[in-house]
Amino acid sequence: MKRREFSLSAASAVAASAVTLPVALPAAAQVRQFKEGKDFQKLSKPAPTEAPAGKIEIIEFFWYSCPHCNSFEPVLDAWIKAAPKDLVVRRVPVAFNASFVPQQKLYYALEGMGKLDAVHAKVFRAIHVEKLKLAKDDDIFAWVGNQGVDVAKFKEVYNSFTVNNQARRAAQLQGEYGVEGVPSMGVAGRYYTDGTMAGSMQTVLQVVDYLVGQTRKA
Repeated sequence: MKRREFSLSAASAVAASAVTLPVALPAAAQVRQFKEGKDFQKLSKPAPTEAPAGKIEIIEFFWYSCPHCNSFEPVLDAWIKAAPKDLVVRRVPVAFNASFVPQQKLYYALEGMGKLDAVHAKVFRAIHVEKLKLAKDDDIFAWVGNQGVDVAKFKEVYNSFTVNNQARRAAQLQGEYGVEGVPSMGVAGRYYTDGTMAGSMQTVLQVVDYLVGQTRKA
């Protein structure tokens, strides 16, 4: 999904043909050659990374209300589980306008409470299967309470300086990577690719494998 197409009302109308999701190839599989400017972009200025020395940071930029992100999530999760030990994968929720911020804060509040692993996939299910919007604070608080999360503690974390700062930093990072749509991927603070460039999200993961190899060589 492209930046200009983002809105809660239009998300389901975006053509699904932009993303195809066969099973991801193992990281050890033979990697194709890909071209800068076609399959991926090299950033003109490196973006900051949080990976420790000797590790390569991989970022998935996503939006909970994006149907393509919902479809990609189990594929990415399987890819992460099979990823080499030198990769550090993290998800970054985007905000192309103010309406995205509550879902950014939802993600970081769950992370801050140690509930992300248990609830992350449930957020996608609530939106895309149960058809809940989860776009406003009160809707999010009510839903979180139904997941067995302490609502009072969640509200405290959700409205904290830490979570608000994480949301701002996420928006800054998407700008530094030049994110044009989601789901999309950043590699090592140096490269960016998405389904539009690569042709499918399956190919995006192959591009990421290729860029990881280039990063190791460097």
